Amino acid sequence: MSDKGGLHRDYYRRGPDYRCGEPVGFGEVRSQFGFGGLVVGRWVTKEESALAANLVFDALADLAYLLNVPPATLGLRQSLNLAFGTGGQPGAQAHYAPRSQTLALAKNAGAGALAHEWWHAFDHYIAGRLFAGKAPGRLSFASDLWLAERPVKPHPLNQRLQALLATVMLSADGQAQHDFVRRSVALDRQLGRRYFSLPTEMMARAFEAWVQSRSAIKNAYLVSGTRQSEVAQLGGYPDEAHLASIDLAIRGYFEPLGQALSR
Repeated sequence: MSDKGGLHRDYYRRGPDYRCGEPVGFGEVRSQFGFGGLVVGRWVTKEESALAANLVFDALADLAYLLNVPPATLGLRQSLNLAFGTGGQPGAQAHYAPRSQTLALAKNAGAGALAHEWWHAFDHYIAGRLFAGKAPGRLSFASDLWLAERPVKPHPLNQRLQALLATVMLSADGQAQHDFVRRSVALDRQLGRRYFSLPTEMMARAFEAWVQSRSAIKNAYLVSGTRQSEVAQLGGYPDEAHLASIDLAIRGYFEPLGQALSR
C-alpha cells in the first residue's frame, strides 16, 4: 500500500508515444492490458476520468515495455481487476486487494505507486503457479510461500522466478539474508511495527526500485520515491549494486516469459 502525491499535477514522463498523441478511455485501458473487470467511481468526473485514463494507459504501457511482455500480460490472464476512484484504502493512492483481486487507484491521493501495487498483484497471482503440492490459500503470496520453503513446481520459468526471489532476499552465496533484508528489519524496529520486512513488501519495493532505475523509461505516475523519499534515505530500498543483480534476475524471468506469451 502506498501514498505518493496528487492527481491534479503534471507527472514527468519520458518514453514512447504509444497513443500517437490521441486520448484513450478506461475501456481501452481494460482491453489493451487484459484486465478482467473495471470500475470507475461515481464521484470521478468525465474530465478526471479522461486525464487518469491517459496516465494509467501510459504507465502500464511503460511497465510492459520495461518487462518486455505483451501488454495484455499485465491483466494476469484477466484475473486482475482495475478500479479508479473507488475500492481503495483511506490515505493510499494505490492498493491491491487480494480477496477481489483488484488493483485500486485513488482519485486524488497521489501517484507513483502503480508499479509497487502491480507487483503485489503478480505476487498473489503467481503463487498457485509456482508451488507444488497442496494449492496455496486464496490469499497466499509467492514471496511468503518461498520464504517458507514450499516445494516448487519444476519448470524453467519457475526456476528463474526462484532466482529472482533469492536475488532480492539472500546474499550472493544464498547462505544468509541480504543486507536489504537486514535494513528492512531495522526499519521495522525503528518504527515499532512489522511492515517493511514483510517478504511481500520487500519484493514490491525491490521491483518498483528496479522500474525507477531503468534509464529507457521515466514515469512518475508509474513509480516515484525510491531514491529521495524518507524511506529511501533510511535504506528501505535496494542499493545500486543490489539493483544491478536484481536487473539481471528480473529480465532473466520476464523476457523469456514475454517470448513464451508472444508465440
